[in-house]
Amino acid sequence: MLGRPTGRLERVETGPATIRRAEPSDASGVWPLARTFATSFVLERAAFDRSYPALLAGANSLVLVATTPELGVAGYLLAHAHTTFLANGPVAWIEEVMVDQRIRRRGVGRALIAEVEGWARATDAKYVALASRRAGPFYLALGYEDSAVFFKKTLGEQV
Repeated sequence: MLGRPTGRLERVETGPATIRRAEPSDASGVWPLARTFATSFVLERAAFDRSYPALLAGANSLVLVATTPELGVAGYLLAHAHTTFLANGPVAWIEEVMVDQRIRRRGVGRALIAEVEGWARATDAKYVALASRRAGPFYLALGYEDSAVFFKKTLGEQV
């Protein structure tokens, strides 16, 4: 089963932040975090503005935000679920996780990951996977294992 489960992701309080599904009004808070996250590409605002609502509406997409009273949107996570042959069913893939440096190491990233794992279970995903060059020790501490090498090929022009 793939799709948009409605349970569990209402609103979760975690230490300094509240974790919830992203809303259209969160775009202005997600934008600077996404821009900071991007290392291989220069993030273009017009492309972000087209992608953001499409991701919110995507049946197999999940966009979460972590909010604080002081910072507003202080973190986000973008994930997808898709069906595979290899896992005998759906899997979840975390595309992006970013937490504002001012509140890192306070459990916000851990809470975002816990929420995507709950969502993945609700979609009957067999596993959750991601690629990371900079945060390997964080994911290992959460019980993830180093499973493969990530390869990519950039298509078209790079800015």
